[in-house]
Amino acid sequence: QVKPQLEEKEGKTFDVFTAVEFKTQVVAGTNYFIKVHVGNDDFVHLRVFRSLPHENKPLSLHSYQSSKAKHDELAYF
Repeated sequence: QVKPQLEEKEGKTFDVFTAVEFKTQVVAGTNYFIKVHVGNDDFVHLRVFRSLPHENKPLSLHSYQSSKAKHDELAYF
């Protein structure tokens, strides 16, 4: 659900888009920190927000960090 949001922000498309690791943080909803393989040796860290169920809102790409490597630690940002 967030792939098109990232592609729009980056101005490019990703042939590969595979989540390899994630962490969660409970707030007024849930923040998901996701390490995504986007091809070759390139990775992106995403911060995705899921609102509370009663708000009935779609997943939202809050922020991201590009130019990451497989060994980069997935940290809260």
